[in-house]
Amino acid sequence: MTSEQSRADAVTAAAADAIPAALADLGALVRIPSVAFEGFDHAEVARSAEAVRALAEGTGLFDTVQIADAAIGPATPGGTAPRGMPAVLATRAARNGRPTILLYAHHDVQPVGDESLWESPPFEPTVRDGRLYGRGAADDKAGIMVHIGALRAVRAVLGDDLDLGIALFIEGEEEAGSRSFAQFLADHADVLRADVIVVADSGNWDGATPAVTVSLRGNARFTLHIRTLEHASHSGMFGGAVPDAMMAAVTLLATLWDEDGAVAVPGLAERDAATPDYSEATLRDEAGLPAGVQPIGRGSILSRIWNKPSITITGIDAPTVHNASNTLTPAVSVVISARIAPGQAAADAYAAIVAHLRAHAPFGAQLEFTGADFGDGFLVDTTGWAVGAASEAMTAGYGVAPVQMGVGGSIPFIADLVRVFPEAQILVTGVEDPHARAHSPNESLHLDTFRHALTAEALLLQALDARTI
Repeated sequence: MTSEQSRADAVTAAAADAIPAALADLGALVRIPSVAFEGFDHAEVARSAEAVRALAEGTGLFDTVQIADAAIGPATPGGTAPRGMPAVLATRAARNGRPTILLYAHHDVQPVGDESLWESPPFEPTVRDGRLYGRGAADDKAGIMVHIGALRAVRAVLGDDLDLGIALFIEGEEEAGSRSFAQFLADHADVLRADVIVVADSGNWDGATPAVTVSLRGNARFTLHIRTLEHASHSGMFGGAVPDAMMAAVTLLATLWDEDGAVAVPGLAERDAATPDYSEATLRDEAGLPAGVQPIGRGSILSRIWNKPSITITGIDAPTVHNASNTLTPAVSVVISARIAPGQAAADAYAAIVAHLRAHAPFGAQLEFTGADFGDGFLVDTTGWAVGAASEAMTAGYGVAPVQMGVGGSIPFIADLVRVFPEAQILVTGVEDPHARAHSPNESLHLDTFRHALTAEALLLQALDARTI
């Protein structure tokens, strides 16, 4: 047995030993309702950052550990720029010619939504049938604990002989749009610069098979305001002659899709790339699509999810059913979330959608667009040595070779990482499986996936520590 294999075996055993403490610490993090959206208690985000800082310090690996934030946009005249949510930044310098790895995750979480839909309290971690339930259990506090657990395992084996450079960056506002991310990178570029970046915020092929995410769609999100009347009017007195805003909204929004449910907006690009086999039965199981409801779009199912655009109405301001009256509604607002094919700039896609909506506004309806937020997609260069090293570590950690897959969701800040650190090799990994229900009620973490992911990352760290650049 080679000394390198002996070290890998020791790291694997140390990773197994690290699992109980990592899961206990994950449970403690899940109990903190760290929602960074406006209108929520940001003191909880600060409390979450303090907890993560303590975990980083507890590894005993880092030269410096700090909580930091960054400005959002330019300063206002005569004032200062607003600040983003607190992040944790820990650094350790490389020694003896070893590479540096940047480990990313985020400690903020999505709001819980309708709490009555949760089978157990969202901020009370609960184990059922091999899964840990709770908001953030998968997205992305498990990513934090994969990093921390892997670092603990490597330190247990290598101790002071560890020469690998390590930067740990745990963001505090990813779910809220990473508004200060670019400035944070600019403020801390020297200590964040790395040869390899691991973004632990994606998913796996299934509950047993790991994946390296090699493509991500971009996103464009905005609010559309539709107005047809100066004020509300009686629907009996004027209905049939006066268009109400809801009628205009329904008519206009329907033009965004064709009869198959595929996006029908000129100027939105599609990526031409092969996709693995993925059955409709699998789609129904993983997405919760019941019998009788048909999938939408054309082409292979994964091409629709990975390589083509999609448009979703994610919110609407209009009279509720409870408050409905016989009234012509003067104005309606909707939130439109578009996913953009990898390779197309999100700003260009947004311009195409706006042009389409303006061209199809019915009955002279007045349109206003606000709150536009963009994130570009991502295509991984899979030719670098880091992808091979990660694949070997995943194969050993999971017992199954990883799949290179696309993801229909977006991680917009990766475009910032590419811009600031163009020489870095970026690996997008994660602990979510298709049943994790991230962002939804009853979010959960598959415990076996967590164990395998922690082991795989510990093996990757050990392999990089043996590499000279």
